Amino acid sequence: MSLLSNSPSDAAPAAPDTRLILLQAWLSSLNLVQVDSTRPASADASFRRYFRVDVLAAQRDALGASLIVMDAPPERENSAAFVKLDGMLAAAGVSVPAIVAQNLEQGFLLLSDLGTVTYLQVLDHDNASTLYAEALEALSRFQLTSQPGVLPEYDRAFFQRELNLFPEWYIGKHLGATLSEAQSAELNKVFEAIQANILAQQQVYVHRDYHSRNLMRMDAGNPGVLDFQDAVHGPVTYDLGSLLRDAYVQWDEELVLDWVIRYWQRAKELGLPVNKDIDAFYRDFEFMALQRHLKNLGLFCRLAYRDGKSNFLGDLPVLLDYVRKTANRYRELKPLVRLLDQLDDVQPQVGYTF
Repeated sequence: MSLLSNSPSDAAPAAPDTRLILLQAWLSSLNLVQVDSTRPASADASFRRYFRVDVLAAQRDALGASLIVMDAPPERENSAAFVKLDGMLAAAGVSVPAIVAQNLEQGFLLLSDLGTVTYLQVLDHDNASTLYAEALEALSRFQLTSQPGVLPEYDRAFFQRELNLFPEWYIGKHLGATLSEAQSAELNKVFEAIQANILAQQQVYVHRDYHSRNLMRMDAGNPGVLDFQDAVHGPVTYDLGSLLRDAYVQWDEELVLDWVIRYWQRAKELGLPVNKDIDAFYRDFEFMALQRHLKNLGLFCRLAYRDGKSNFLGDLPVLLDYVRKTANRYRELKPLVRLLDQLDDVQPQVGYTF
């Protein structure tokens, strides 16, 4: 008989969650919530965690029935940036969580609860135009407050670091492929074409993750906006591309074109710095969205292989579909499709482009 046992009683005890212990000790000191009600609220692609807690009966008229606690390890995350952006967005008239209490030294924030219903959960063909119109109006309000020198600049080096995720993590790690010198040169030419377009665009405040998982469906002041701490000053089409070329929900090109035109018309009325020609603006939108998709192909693979978040691999097919369709529409981007064909050993299909 083996001396080893697989019974549960012999399993090593789970390591204590020291961050959670610290967080609950902090919550206890506030005397605002029922600490023993702490439960997970949502997952995140970063090192942040979110918990929902019930408010003490005496505080519910002022704070509502529940609050959200953010756990952002200070050595990994910048909670001060979240606080700064929260104030900027609120001042612009955008619905964001109110900060009830904060402990930046430990990386804890207690926030108002914007609910449990994301755009991703409720979007359908009947409500999409209304929900996107509200999201784009909120985005415009934030963009109208833009000033240089307030947020980090989304410059060439920033874009290059993001694009480099694609060959490193998608091609190298996920596909296990090594590019030849000729393939690398072709890919760099595509990157240069994308960056030339993006760097020529006018600059505004950029949320950087303005999509269906970070927008909350609300009865008033829709949408509630989350996950804004990485905002920068960058291309005017960035958040438009994030929202309408979403990795998590995909729409017919005709609908997307209509929503882009509506945003463009409204942006011109408001005096936002958009390209005056709609064809040129749509091209800007497509190049910007393509850059984000290439970045995310690498980022999602890094989340899976480095950070153990394998669920992100399920989003790769949508991203690849976006990349292929966009790259096929522009002569300077078509080498990217050829490269993907070579990597997948797929013969290119003959068909119409637009």
